[in-house]
Order: sequence, then structure tokens, then C-alpha cells
Amino acid sequence: MSHDSIKRIWDNFKKENPHAPEEYEAWAFGDSKEMADELAELVLTGTKRATASNYLAYEDTESLPYVGLHNVILDGKGRAVAIAETTSVVIVPFNEVNEEHAYLEGEGDRTLRFWREEHEKFFKKELKEIDHEFHEQIPVVCERFTLL
Repeated sequence: MSHDSIKRIWDNFKKENPHAPEEYEAWAFGDSKEMADELAELVLTGTKRATASNYLAYEDTESLPYVGLHNVILDGKGRAVAIAETTSVVIVPFNEVNEEHAYLEGEGDRTLRFWREEHEKFFKKELKEIDHEFHEQIPVVCERFTLL
């Protein structure tokens, strides 16, 4: 993670937006450099305006996102490339994630079928690491954001 690039992008943002909050989260999408780069690019082009994460992954390590949270988006090398503000957070069972959310995630052909196939694979891998099994009712954190 490039702390210099994170500090630089945030300091520049704060100069232009003095009423922005003091706190922010810095993170990359996915679990690989390639995925982080690909999804960060989708954010930069305005295609990706939502993300979904496994609720169980938050239990011990991180706090849940919340409306108004400012996020410094990192690329695959950990460099800050964008700032986005969380505009909505809902937790729903996997099988209740809807077509609109899948479309807003901006990945693949933007269909719910594609979203379910890819996220099931991703969540199965992630759940295995924390000794949980995937099932259709796992809670999913559906977050929407706007690029600042």
C-alpha cells in the first residue's frame, strides 16, 4: 500500500472539500492485483457504482461501511486512484441481491446471472478461509457509492 499516494490524494481532496470528514478508509477491490486494477478502472470510468462483500468477513477484522463513508480506492499496486463516498448500505441474503445491484456493480455483462456466478466463486473461497460454508442465505453487504 502506498501511504504517500493515499495521503496525497486525501490532502488534495480536503483542500478542495474542507468540510469533508477527517476519517476515511483506503482499500482495493477483490483479492488480486489484477482484480483490483480492473475494478478500480471500472470505478474511474463511472461503470462501477456499487460493490458487494461477505458480511461474515467483517465480523472480527473491519467495521461495516456506512452512508457518508469516504473511501480511497487503491489499484493493484496499492496506489490511490480515486475517492468515492458510500451512499447506501443494505445487508441482504445472497439470493436476494437484485438485478439493479448487479448492474451497478458494472462487472462482466452486468447481469444478475453473471454477478451470482462470480460472487459465489469469490465468497466460497473467502468463506473457506474462515471455516464457513457458502449457502444461498449468506448475508451480503450491498454498498453503493458515488465517485468524488
